[in-house]
Amino acid sequence: MLHTKVKHSFQTMLKDLTETAGAPGHERSVREVMERYVQPWADEVTGDRLGSLVAKKGSQGPRIMIAGHLDEIGLMVTRIDDKGFLRFQPLGGWWSQVLPAQRVELFTRKGKLLGVIGSKPPHMMSAEEARKGVSLEDLFIDLGVESKEEAEELGVRPGDFAIPYSPFTEMANSNRWLAKAMDNRMGCAVAAEVLYRLRQDNVDHPNQVFAVGTVMEEVGCRGAKTAAAAVNPDIAFAIDVGIATDSPGISSTHSESKLGGGPIMVLYDARHIPNQGLVHLAEEVAEELGIKIQYEFIQRGATDAANIHLNEIGVPAVSMGVPSRYIHSHASIIDKRDCEQLVDLLVEMVKRLDADKVKELQLGY
Repeated sequence: MLHTKVKHSFQTMLKDLTETAGAPGHERSVREVMERYVQPWADEVTGDRLGSLVAKKGSQGPRIMIAGHLDEIGLMVTRIDDKGFLRFQPLGGWWSQVLPAQRVELFTRKGKLLGVIGSKPPHMMSAEEARKGVSLEDLFIDLGVESKEEAEELGVRPGDFAIPYSPFTEMANSNRWLAKAMDNRMGCAVAAEVLYRLRQDNVDHPNQVFAVGTVMEEVGCRGAKTAAAAVNPDIAFAIDVGIATDSPGISSTHSESKLGGGPIMVLYDARHIPNQGLVHLAEEVAEELGIKIQYEFIQRGATDAANIHLNEIGVPAVSMGVPSRYIHSHASIIDKRDCEQLVDLLVEMVKRLDADKVKELQLGY
């Protein structure tokens, strides 16, 4: 189980992280929340020059990087029309059909505004329109204003960002958590929780551990590159959500995972193949702990490991995480038991990554 020796709640930390706004390029508020949590557990908190957070514990031995990304998919205002409707472009990968009629929070120089993405009633659609769906280019945010001037008076301008309005909710099945930005505040929370466990349990680990929150993952894993340069890791874990295939209509030829089935490990993505020694270590430790690992193969897309593993002369790395339903939408569901097991697994792996083991992994497979 997630540690409860002192007053600390992983659920509360994840709630605080998911409910904070942070689209790509606008992660400062999320960084501040993560920093508030890790500050008491770290020996040092620094970062890179793009806004990534680096919390370090330990002063000698191999450098172990555990990274989640701070940003979430969002929207950027591109134009305000004469009636005050806002045109936008995506920040990250949106499917246009999940956006209409959804509430969003818009962040301006003067504060936060609630809006809704316009949706054409089916009564007004032709049969062809109903079959085809709506394109991103045709969508807009409605703030309820009456003119461009009114929107501007509220502080709205091109470049402002919006994120889904979707509060964290513990569902009727208390193992299931529903929220926006599980992708990837879950990874940030897990990285922070590992640091907490190492500190709280006085774990004697033979290395330096870096809990990292990277920026701009959703637009090309950009912060992973600069954060890796700041850490210069010997070993890296990229922590991110995977796609659960246990809901109706979701299937994959290559991957199969379910909520509550255990943490996932990515054996292939479009930009990274994991270090096989790390894969085997994770499997060995999981078996000892009685944890079942689920496997994922990503045909399109990648995690932060894509850039981290290419740092300097190379970094043995693996992507791990938990299954999530409905990613890249307004609300995703994860299972807390998968998070618990992932933290347990990472803590135990950290304890085994001494200089000899790291040297062995760096020789390749």
